[in-house]
Amino acid sequence: MNDPAAIERIGKYIVIREIGRGAFATVYLADDPFNQRKVAIKLLDKNDDYKDSESARRRKLFLNEASLAGKLVHPNIVKVFDASTESDMSYLVMEYVPGGNLKHYCSEDNLLPIRKVAMLVFKCCRALDYAFQNGVIHRDIKPANILLSEQEDIKISDFGTAHISTTQTTQVQGFLGSPAYMSPEQINEENPSVQSDIYSMGIVLYELLSGRLPFTAQNFPSMLNKILNEPAMSITDYRPDLPDRLVSIVHKAMHKELSIRYPNWYEFSRDLADSLKEWEQIVNELSHAEKVNLLRDLNFFKFFNEEQLKEVVRNADWVSRAKNENVLQEGDIDQAFYVIVKGKVKVTKGGRMLNALKSGDCFGEISFLNPTNQERTTAVTALDDVKILRLHVPQMDLMSESTQLQFNKIFLRNLVSRLSQTSSDADL
Repeated sequence: MNDPAAIERIGKYIVIREIGRGAFATVYLADDPFNQRKVAIKLLDKNDDYKDSESARRRKLFLNEASLAGKLVHPNIVKVFDASTESDMSYLVMEYVPGGNLKHYCSEDNLLPIRKVAMLVFKCCRALDYAFQNGVIHRDIKPANILLSEQEDIKISDFGTAHISTTQTTQVQGFLGSPAYMSPEQINEENPSVQSDIYSMGIVLYELLSGRLPFTAQNFPSMLNKILNEPAMSITDYRPDLPDRLVSIVHKAMHKELSIRYPNWYEFSRDLADSLKEWEQIVNELSHAEKVNLLRDLNFFKFFNEEQLKEVVRNADWVSRAKNENVLQEGDIDQAFYVIVKGKVKVTKGGRMLNALKSGDCFGEISFLNPTNQERTTAVTALDDVKILRLHVPQMDLMSESTQLQFNKIFLRNLVSRLSQTSSDADL
């Protein structure tokens, strides 16, 4: 076993600290002084306690990964920059990806948003399809081997157990992978297949969405028996809120029958892309509902019913302005009126302030009462960050009569109130 305290350099690289430890290697963060970058170095452990057969096997796994140095160049695969396979110090120099791995997000109390999970797995599918097209089947897909960068992008790592059809290196055979993520055919030690990686990614998708594994057992033989012979727990038992399309994708990806499972990464990623479009529609609907809620709280809309509010949101534009930005300028020509949803504005004419308006107030309603192209006689400027609902008068003709009537009532009340205020001011 390597003693991290005794290691200051690995080849030309200056060791900073240990950042990980596996079954047969230790990973260090190091400085690459020649390229002026941080790198991760996987150093093969020296351990005299291993039997000869085990030492030979772990060295084969190491050489397998080393053979990929510089060959898989994809934005979602960890780059292998350099490799040394000398017997006294064998190591891989890899891209350093801060941020941890996806295992951190596989617990029920720390799940990622559904759409983000679908997007991350979509990227994994594209990366693994690229690897497959270059003759590589990973054979150990699991959350711990999918790194999440600080920019929240994924990087697939650890190709030690990969089957590489283009290498001259002797391939590692036999029982490979992590049991909970292994496909039935991997357990039966059948020939490597892209569908085995697809099954493993299906398990990863299941776990990221639910915080659970589809199969759990108290011991290794029981786990293998469940994967081979028992149906998985439906993910909807843990997450009944998942979109139906995404549930179907999960179950198809991890199906025991090869004829039902996705045959390739393209079809898996295509369905995920379609689910993202579907989820985008759901998000938009939620945003629509949130807008309705915002209007419901405004005094301007207190007499509008639910359907009328939805109709307003469907036909309105939402305008945002930062502090001191113009909403309208004197001389502007438009056929629209405005309702302040959030923040405050000031109304000026010739540089003289006439009024200050707040959430729930409206302006520009003369365009509704007299729908002709007229120049604005006042300017409106944001006093702080504001959100404003803008309704173009021609769009009003598309609304129901009941909704138009509500606007008529409000504008009439506002007109009477302003006339009353003008009369009171004149009496003073």
